[in-house]
Amino acid sequence: MSPAPTYTVNCSILLTDLPLLERPAAAAAAGFRGVEFWWPFASPTPAQDEVDAFVGAIEAAGVQLTGLNFDAGNMPGGDRGLVSWPARSADLRANLDVVTTIGERTGCRAFNALYGNRQEGETPEAQDALGAENLALAARAVGRIGGTVLVEPVSGAPAYPLKTAADAVRVIDRVAADHGETNLGLLLDVYHLSVNGDDVDAALSTYRGRIAHVQIADAPGRGEPGTGDLPIDRWTKELRTGGYDGWIGLEYKTEAADPFAWLPAAER
Repeated sequence: MSPAPTYTVNCSILLTDLPLLERPAAAAAAGFRGVEFWWPFASPTPAQDEVDAFVGAIEAAGVQLTGLNFDAGNMPGGDRGLVSWPARSADLRANLDVVTTIGERTGCRAFNALYGNRQEGETPEAQDALGAENLALAARAVGRIGGTVLVEPVSGAPAYPLKTAADAVRVIDRVAADHGETNLGLLLDVYHLSVNGDDVDAALSTYRGRIAHVQIADAPGRGEPGTGDLPIDRWTKELRTGGYDGWIGLEYKTEAADPFAWLPAAER
């Protein structure tokens, strides 16, 4: 049996009562060895001192950066990635080297490329062709440091076209077929898949070898495990026995005084 994956704290959705650069240390103080972030800067090409401060906060906390999103646009405003968005393609491409440099400095090797919403005035076919091209460019960029591009189905954004595990895998396969890049994997977020009506059990079975990263939250509500109806404990056990030995990202919302009370300290 593979060792149990270690949990990693998504510091873009958790510990948000603290300034962003203080969150890695707070995760470490709570007993975690890993943190992950959505794109933590206002620009796809932040100033060097901003990058240095971000990397320095992670190093000072003594935690591993386990995952980082490429710039995904204005997430609070409804954007969900630049990959297939023609008007923002140049920003995505400018972002690739910055992300790769952060990965090189921190040891992070998993990079989430949110696909992007469907855009009015653009055909789905044109967006998908651009999406495959940009994912190939992202894969080549992070491939320089042995990185993997993650492709994620997302809920709560009707214009986002990747709803199921099969949707994401089709995109990954197209990148391989059209552009020859294979260092891409499925980001399996049990919350998003469940809310979208996907069969998580079937996804775990069918795409076991394609899963490159896992994130969890309960549903309904996107709270911590135990606040909803999802069999998260069973799913994580099945991942472990099936050979998944990667990180499991905690990407949930909570009002609890201790956001990690559900998880025994010895399992963090």
